[in-house]
Amino acid sequence: MRFPFQETAFIVGGMVHPVPTSRLPATSLVLRCLAPFSPILPGLAFALLIAALAMCLAGQPWAQKLGLSALTLAIALGLVLGHTVYPVLHRHVGHGVDWSKQKLLRLGIILFGLRLSFQDIAAVGWVGALADAGVLLSTFALAMWLGRRWLGLDSQTAMLIGAGSSICGAAAVLATEPVLKAPPDKVAVAVATVVVFGTLAMLLYPALYALLRQLDVPGVGAWTFGIYTGSTVHEVAQVAAVGNAIGPEAAKSAVIAKMMRVLMLAPFLLGLSWMMARRETAERGNRPAAVAMLPWFALGFVLLAGLRSLDLAWPWLPPALLQALLWLGNLLLATAMAALGLSTHASAVRRAGGKPLLLAALLFGWLLLGGALVNTAAHVLLG
Repeated sequence: MRFPFQETAFIVGGMVHPVPTSRLPATSLVLRCLAPFSPILPGLAFALLIAALAMCLAGQPWAQKLGLSALTLAIALGLVLGHTVYPVLHRHVGHGVDWSKQKLLRLGIILFGLRLSFQDIAAVGWVGALADAGVLLSTFALAMWLGRRWLGLDSQTAMLIGAGSSICGAAAVLATEPVLKAPPDKVAVAVATVVVFGTLAMLLYPALYALLRQLDVPGVGAWTFGIYTGSTVHEVAQVAAVGNAIGPEAAKSAVIAKMMRVLMLAPFLLGLSWMMARRETAERGNRPAAVAMLPWFALGFVLLAGLRSLDLAWPWLPPALLQALLWLGNLLLATAMAALGLSTHASAVRRAGGKPLLLAALLFGWLLLGGALVNTAAHVLLG
């Protein structure tokens, strides 16, 4: 059966390419549905390709040993290609890369909620919850005070570095960016500090545990040191690497404490949104104030964490579907990181100077020493 000749068109690189669709009406329908997205498809495919490569590399033994997550590798690959291949391709893929950086980030954060459950809180108890909350609040407050008043950094940079250090590394930086409306270069600087000091933590923490055990320091065991690790080390992958280097008991408590710390991302974003609304009110004077609202992607994050909690209590989610969603969430975040790396210019990072790195170093010192004090206090109060 023949159908009248029809045409649709794809716009790539600013040029219109007609596509005949006279054969099958189904083909015509698909092409017509895809036509509005045609400007972003090349850039989306480019960022997805980088993310897929990063995920493959992250699965290699050497990357797992070094605690290099797919997010870290994605931004690293993006930065390399952003200064070599991307300038040549920018005219064709730039729009899709920008879209990936903005839209896929929020979807990835939502799916990240499936990695968590409210049962994690029960596993480490109120001691772990108090330690996580104390480390988060004190680290972010210190970042704001040191960054703005002592180092003279702008608020966005100080907040991004503080979020990455106090919650969950690169994922927290990415989740904070839409609330602050921060430019890509500041986000890239904050992510870089997470990579540097998170890597240093992976080397330092196992040696610190061995030293404390050799000195027979009271109260230091694999389980308690794991909680300390989960409440102070930046990335989830880095926490897992430290825990596994110490032993299975430390690995279990470290990852659980870290997951509970990640779960605090949603209330953190709400508090940050409220703080930004108050600042906007002060700048507006007597004009109507902005209303602090929980970002929609943070709400989705909490919703999926709740669904995961129900699934653990009354299993209903097929394991294959859960694994597919977890994989998709990781792919979306890695794609957003790749797009971030592609659109970040080394000159902008250099202009940031050494102050962001110094702030991250001071926060790392606080996580190492102050985090130990917070954990000790939590055990004394609730242990």
